[in-house]
Amino acid sequence: MTTTAILLAAGSGTRLGTKDNKAYLDLGGHPLVAWSLATFQRCSLIDDVVVVTRPEDRERAVAVAASLGVTKLRDVVAGGATRHESEQAGLDAIAADIESGVITLVAIHDAARPFVSGALLARLLDTAAARGGCVPGLPVGTSSLIRATHDAQQDMTTSTLIDTATLRRMQTPQAFHAAALLTAYRTASQAGFHGVDTAETVGHHGDLEVVVVAGDPHNRKVTYTDDLALASARAANWPERPGI
Repeated sequence: MTTTAILLAAGSGTRLGTKDNKAYLDLGGHPLVAWSLATFQRCSLIDDVVVVTRPEDRERAVAVAASLGVTKLRDVVAGGATRHESEQAGLDAIAADIESGVITLVAIHDAARPFVSGALLARLLDTAAARGGCVPGLPVGTSSLIRATHDAQQDMTTSTLIDTATLRRMQTPQAFHAAALLTAYRTASQAGFHGVDTAETVGHHGDLEVVVVAGDPHNRKVTYTDDLALASARAANWPERPGI
């Protein structure tokens, strides 16, 4: 079994208040993208990595990999205007090897989640290999949630209490059998469907079982300035930081 990780690093830094690609913002002395890249390099279950980034950032991605001594970098490809388009670009780059059976498992991860751990990767990839698809998830918490429905004719709103015990907040990486994943994305493209993440696309246009395993509260996405501040504080003591 051969596993390729697709690392999505084509996003903007708008919500962080910067015009630069947030994947290259400094975190603990390394670009944000370097943290996941270093973890993938160390993980024995991952054979190679495709980085998806903006066209103008291609050389930066290559330079980051070189600075870390990454030997698993398979390719750096240009992403699209949406997350879904960037996922598709990553899959297109390895489609031939998926179709030939060389690549059997694919994991797709957001570079904006720098603290993916080796332990999370192990339970994710082992489960995906055995079951077809796997995503990490965290409980949503104990706060009460309601589903509100507005009836315009009667000018009233009704609400239904939602049992939060069955809900999970999805994280990445999300891993799937490669051939079925590629088929799902091709079907989604023909239908004009753009999923919010890999699991949604597979859920709508694939036939894989998707299992949820325990996520990691440290595997938090850097989206806003507060997130970056928390990540910076955590970086100093993260046991799997780049360079170790």
